[in-house]
Amino acid sequence: MNLSQREHIANVVARIENRNAARVVNPQEEAVQASWLRCVSEHGLDPARLQDARILPAHQLLEHRQQLDELRFVAQHGLQTLYQQIAPAGYILLLADAQGVAVDYLGDANAEVSLRRAGLFLGSQWSEALSGTCAVGTALATGSAITVHQTDHFDATHIPLTCSAVPLFDSQGVMQAVLDISALTSPQPRSSQHLVMQLALGQARRIENAWLLHRHRQDWILKLSRTYAWADVHPEYLLAFDVSGQLVGMNQPARQLFSGRDDLLGSPLSALFRTSIDQLPSWLNASEVHQLEDIRGEQRFFARTQPPAAPRIRSAEVKTAPALAALSGGDTQLDRQLQRATRLLNTPLNVLVQGETGCGKEYFARAFHQASSRRKGPFIAINCAAIPATLIESELFGYLPGSFSGAGNRARSGLIQAAHGGTLFLDEIGDMPLEMQTRLLRVLAEQEVLPIGARQAQKVDLRVISASHHALTERVAQGAFREDLLYRLQGATITLPPLRARQDINRLIDQMLNGKALISDAARQTLCCYSWPGNLRELHHALQYAQAMCQQGMIQRADLPDALQLPQSVAPLSLSGEAEALRRQLNAVGWNQSEAARQLGISRMTLYRRMGKFGINRKDA
Repeated sequence: MNLSQREHIANVVARIENRNAARVVNPQEEAVQASWLRCVSEHGLDPARLQDARILPAHQLLEHRQQLDELRFVAQHGLQTLYQQIAPAGYILLLADAQGVAVDYLGDANAEVSLRRAGLFLGSQWSEALSGTCAVGTALATGSAITVHQTDHFDATHIPLTCSAVPLFDSQGVMQAVLDISALTSPQPRSSQHLVMQLALGQARRIENAWLLHRHRQDWILKLSRTYAWADVHPEYLLAFDVSGQLVGMNQPARQLFSGRDDLLGSPLSALFRTSIDQLPSWLNASEVHQLEDIRGEQRFFARTQPPAAPRIRSAEVKTAPALAALSGGDTQLDRQLQRATRLLNTPLNVLVQGETGCGKEYFARAFHQASSRRKGPFIAINCAAIPATLIESELFGYLPGSFSGAGNRARSGLIQAAHGGTLFLDEIGDMPLEMQTRLLRVLAEQEVLPIGARQAQKVDLRVISASHHALTERVAQGAFREDLLYRLQGATITLPPLRARQDINRLIDQMLNGKALISDAARQTLCCYSWPGNLRELHHALQYAQAMCQQGMIQRADLPDALQLPQSVAPLSLSGEAEALRRQLNAVGWNQSEAARQLGISRMTLYRRMGKFGINRKDA
């Protein structure tokens, strides 16, 4: 503990003990002092106890992120825009959920060690009950924007930091998240953070408005401004009404405008404004600007309306894109994944494809690209495990002449630049060296790439599909994969089932043979009962081999590769091919049913039902 920390602890103790005599200068100091008192009296924190940053493990963080998926999706552009404004001054950006957990993070990858140590990082916990007075926690506790600057913090560990936080509310007035701008160091005066707070407030309001418009796209939106010129450009107040004219949501400025009214939601239009019309469609015209007075006649607004969007097609009616549908021969589990992929096609989310080696991850990525709006752009596939570590940087990012030994006298574009306007497929991403992961993270965060030897970054427009046979959360736990990169890549996850778990192997056999050969029932049954550790790749090679070995165009059991020549007793006639594949999967994992379900991509209850259906018991092991 250093001198400044000891002095801070003494000051906190003195202010708490003499709280009645303490002179409060302004609302900011009042909020800080009230928080210090809560830290002691409500949360039982000791100002003399210094606490390290609390960062959630990957699996817990994932749960918090998933609960805020919709808001994170809507806020993505606003967060990136704000970060570009504040990054040159050394600030980082956090989006924390209502429990104070940072579910999104934008910061300087070069300062990662210091930021993680300070808790300014993805997965950090900043509730007041755990961390004491801090911007995120105190904003959550009070529902108000606040700057907690240096010695405003309760815990002396945090006194170098400056943090400005703004709560984010949904259209019902419920606080859902906190937007935070923080820095490891800053000038001494708290007033130096005034501009930072204004930037945070402005972007928070824009994110809330975008979220309201997204959530209420099936409702009428009333946009109000006090001046005619701003009615179109930047309305101050947003109110959402259903088709019957009842208020169903509003933004924070509108809620403050009508403060003191507890019964606003469900009110008709005439309860808020001087109009006798409650049925919105009969009055509102999106092409006109109306004038409205509040119900008391005290304020006048210029109003423009936005009608409901066309009804969305229900999920059940979404048809799998033809390019994706061609990957399945009727397997239920795979069809479900392909239908999910269809809904993701034209979203900005990056996609992580998981599945065993040989199960068709690159085929999926190519089909996904072909089915998306980026189909006219390039599809660049990179196997991260196949490029030597000494070459991967230059291959991915490109280089300028003479930037390193052997670079030559001509510049060369990297594969990331080659994917501009299209899709970048990073196969076996789990094997990418850590130092390259840091550079890739910056590409994804800032949508720009810096070639080796260059000073000026180049903008890139691409979508990243990544794939791995590793469980990447385990790679994170081993320190072999960056946690923040995982969450950049894992905008959505598609899991491809192993061949042994698929129901469509017969149709796959016919598709791969494509009429070039016939196959006997005995050979087909052998193929259906095999466990296929190499998945689709192994099946393809086995059929190619059998075609070469067979006579008169008919594949017999004896024509199959030696690895498939199993004793007949291994495949009991009482079990179907699907049942035998399930039994082999259970054997492969030592009858660990949870692990078998995970590898098959099904729930344990589904596994139990399948075992019961085929009469499979542990005694079969």
